[in-house]
Amino acid sequence: MSGKNVLIKLIVGAGQAAPSPPVGPALGSKGVKAIDFCKEFNARTANLNPGTPIPCLVTVKPDRTFSFETKSPSTAWMLFKAAGIDKGADKAGKEVVSELSLKHIYEIAKIKKTDTKHANLDMVAIVKSVISSAKSCGINVVP
Repeated sequence: MSGKNVLIKLIVGAGQAAPSPPVGPALGSKGVKAIDFCKEFNARTANLNPGTPIPCLVTVKPDRTFSFETKSPSTAWMLFKAAGIDKGADKAGKEVVSELSLKHIYEIAKIKKTDTKHANLDMVAIVKSVISSAKSCGINVVP
């Protein structure tokens, strides 16, 4: 490997990282022992519901050591879980497949606020973003 850090983006089920694909090949090709990542990832996500899809950004250093940052699940995934549906509307904005209360939206926004990317954003902005995502998935937001 050259003298630069390499970034690897993965989405892994909470507590379910294993050295099999996609984790093993993605890390192995960069010289990282996948089992080491899996142990640490599973320990960090042990408090979450097993299988929750967790986006993860792995930084591999030139000496083949690594660090990683976990993020909250995608907004759409959390909306679908809260609404009890498997997928959104086929025609975004034209069809309503479910509805959620503003309280649900606020709870999802609180989870999104824990991500580094959203830490400095105003809560109102995050709530508006989650509402926008809900509408594009065909989920109606009610008071």
